[in-house]
Amino acid sequence: MDRVQLCLAPIFFLVLVPCVARGPNALGLSYDFYNKTCPNVEKIIHNVVSQKLLEAPVTAAGALRIFFHDCFVEGCDASVLIASRVSNKAERDAEINLSLPGDGYDVFFRAKRALELQCPGFVSCADVMAIATRDLVNLVGGPRWEVKKGRRDGLISKASRVDGNLPQVNQTIPQLISLFKSKGLSTMDMVALSGGHTIGFSHCKEFMPRIYAYNSTFDIDPTMNQEYARTLRSPCPQKHLDPTVVALNDVTTPFIFDNAYYHNLKKGLGLLASDQMLVLDPLTRGYVDVMAADQQLFFNYFVESMIKLGQVGVKTGSDGEIRRRCDSFNN
Repeated sequence: MDRVQLCLAPIFFLVLVPCVARGPNALGLSYDFYNKTCPNVEKIIHNVVSQKLLEAPVTAAGALRIFFHDCFVEGCDASVLIASRVSNKAERDAEINLSLPGDGYDVFFRAKRALELQCPGFVSCADVMAIATRDLVNLVGGPRWEVKKGRRDGLISKASRVDGNLPQVNQTIPQLISLFKSKGLSTMDMVALSGGHTIGFSHCKEFMPRIYAYNSTFDIDPTMNQEYARTLRSPCPQKHLDPTVVALNDVTTPFIFDNAYYHNLKKGLGLLASDQMLVLDPLTRGYVDVMAADQQLFFNYFVESMIKLGQVGVKTGSDGEIRRRCDSFNN
């Protein structure tokens, strides 16, 4: 798999060349699950992700996004890592997942290969994703939390089951709240997990409706900082658009996990419509205010929400398997 290549373009941009539910259920998970079978599991994964992050700074944002997409479709079972076959179009090839970054996939695959060399057949790809994502968030300045282990890898991965299970940039806050609730996550969880965009990035097509011909009255979305919007037009022209160009979701500290994302929302610097609506809708505005005012409180909320996210649709025992390779089922 090719790594994501990047270069910084004027202030807000990177150019990327991409590579190729049920509610929370922690039954069967434990902190010491691998103590006897793979006691160095966390150290092995940490060494791999640390090296990968040095090679590609976008890895943390990519892995966090992939982990979220995985958990929201079929649960946290690494089904998003499965490669399509002639007989099966897998999750990762659903349209909304085509923009998931190759460096995010690569770090999971590398960690799994390293584990297979030292304790083959014991550590699931689903647990690799949960641990690696935690480490990457921490390595770029975010909080650290203990990860319960024992997830099994899913036995199903179908692109047809993705639609309707992931947030869309044009959904309303009530629609988004309903989606998160269906996964066992609260409104607070939704706002806290959205804070992951502090290290994220989005392709032009996701926000271009906000900066061109917004409606019959406004050319640019009036909730958006107008100067910021005009700056976005240069790398995202209406004609001859480069589909590999992405904008940084956090225009101030894009590679540091902090609470700047919430400060930006209050200044009209939310890139996606669904982001900006968090500070405009009374159902979520209070959470944005609190997380903008206190970074440690945001970290506390984020940790709580990531733990809950990591328990969505967990499979144990005969409900899943321990894959030998993360991109293919054992049989």
